[in-house]
Amino acid sequence: MKELKILLLSKRREDFYAQQAIDFTTRLFPQVEVHLGLPREPMPAEALNWQGDYILSYLCPWVVPAELLSRASQGAINFHPAPPQYPGTGCTNFAIYDGVKEFGATCHYMAAKVDSGKVIAVNRFPVFEEDSVYSLTQRCYTYMLALFFDIVSKIARGETLPESDETWTRKPYRLKDLNELKRITPDMPAEEVHRRIKAVTYPGYPGAYVEIAGERFTHTDKNLPK
Repeated sequence: MKELKILLLSKRREDFYAQQAIDFTTRLFPQVEVHLGLPREPMPAEALNWQGDYILSYLCPWVVPAELLSRASQGAINFHPAPPQYPGTGCTNFAIYDGVKEFGATCHYMAAKVDSGKVIAVNRFPVFEEDSVYSLTQRCYTYMLALFFDIVSKIARGETLPESDETWTRKPYRLKDLNELKRITPDMPAEEVHRRIKAVTYPGYPGAYVEIAGERFTHTDKNLPK
C-alpha cells in the first residue's frame, strides 16, 4: 500500500485531546507533517506550501485557504466539535442556550467556506439538564477524539470513508454572535438572563455582561456548575 503523506493541523497549547490525535496519527503514518498554532497567528509558510494526500484538521486555529485544500489529493478533513446544526464558533454555548437534548461531533470534508463541506460522519451523545458549557465541551471533545480514531483508522487501512446524509443547517455562528449572546439588558426577563448566563459561563473566559453608564460589568459567579 502506498505510504500516505499527511498534513495535521492543530492548536499549540497543552491539550490532552489534541496530543492524543497527534500521537495516534504519527504512529500510523511515517510521513506526517504537524503544524500547531494559536488563534490570530499566521499559518506557517511550510504548511501553506505542503502537498500530499490528506489534510487532517483537529482543533485547528486557522481557516485553511482553498489553495492548500486543493493540494490534498485524497481529501482535506476537519473534525468539528459540534453536530451539523451548530457550525462555526461558540457551538456548545448556543446548544446550552437552546436547551438541546442531543449534541455531537462532526467529521467533514473541508471547503473554502468554513463548515460547509460534505459530512462524512457524526458522533452523537445525550445532553443533560445539569450540563454546563464546560461539561458539554469536554464530553464533546471525548466523542470527537473517538470519531478521529475511527476515521483515521479507516484511512490507514485504505477503507472507503463513510458518507453521511446529514447536511449543515445554517450559516456558521461567528464570534460576534457569541459576544451578542453574552449581553444582558435591564429589560430582559429573569429567565432569559439566567439562560444567557448559563450559556456563556466558561472557566477562564469573560461571561455575561451588562453595560451601565458606559461601564461594563461582567458576571463572574464561580458557584455555577462546571
